[in-house]
Amino acid sequence: MAIHLLTGDDESIVRSKAHDLVHELIGDGDRSLMVDEFEGEEYELREVADAAQTMPFLTDRRVVVARDVGRFNSDDLPPILHYLESPLDTTDLVFVSGGGRLAKKLSDAVKAAGGLTVNTNPPNRAKDRQTWVAVEAEEHGVRLDPGAAARIAEQLGEDVGRLDGVLAVLRSTYGDRAKITAGDVEPFLGEAGGVPPWDFTDAIDAGRTAKALMLLGRMIHGGERHPLQIMAILHTHYGRLARLDGVDATNENEAAEAMGIKPGFPAKKALGNYRRLGGGGVQRAIELLARADLDLRGDTDLDSEMVIEVLVARLSRLGSRR
Repeated sequence: MAIHLLTGDDESIVRSKAHDLVHELIGDGDRSLMVDEFEGEEYELREVADAAQTMPFLTDRRVVVARDVGRFNSDDLPPILHYLESPLDTTDLVFVSGGGRLAKKLSDAVKAAGGLTVNTNPPNRAKDRQTWVAVEAEEHGVRLDPGAAARIAEQLGEDVGRLDGVLAVLRSTYGDRAKITAGDVEPFLGEAGGVPPWDFTDAIDAGRTAKALMLLGRMIHGGERHPLQIMAILHTHYGRLARLDGVDATNENEAAEAMGIKPGFPAKKALGNYRRLGGGGVQRAIELLARADLDLRGDTDLDSEMVIEVLVARLSRLGSRR
């Protein structure tokens, strides 16, 4: 008996991981005899529970897969919660997230039953994401050298759902287990994907104008973020710094309390940014944001993307001057 819960924000990654898991659970067995799958808006968890507690026929095990379980609320859960209190030894039960926010009662019940919850989201840090790409490639029979893994991670950015396709093309082109370099992957990478907002704001804080503008372009075109969404990110970023003005915070705990966030790395980083900019620098940043807000609403003939580019260049110069 095994119970699995796959979670994640990218539907394509979750579905790919679910496919691989079910394939692993079936092994050399007959899929038509072993697997019951539930998907779509019509099925109920009562049907999943009934299938899970049915003894296998002509096989040693059954694999029951319930997809898009995020669409079920607490009122829908009792049948499956009851099953999880005493799951059948001959059933492997797989829950796949999607369809909405996953009910905490379900995840708690999976944990209480000894099940395994797997978060399929790739890591946020660039170095960790490079390692993640390399591991995923190995699972697909593709050997990437560090430069190739780094190049793929950089190009895809937040668009990690494309990774399976890239790896499939690399495998068909170079064969199984061929050592692949950064130059080898370049023709297959396609358009640069979006990037996390913190990479963008880090470049601005460091005064790296060219990089900040490059990342801005990827957020707008690869990540499909509207300029007003970029403005919201910048408002949040500098709004936190403005809360530190006049507080005289000396450590991350005091900074976190002033900003209304939990102590930790974000608070520590914000405090460092405030100290670099100073109260005058933060005030100037707020003024630039206010001016750009008006320009986005028609106070200039520049298009919205140009307004944001000018704003980002000016904000990054505030950091470089210090």
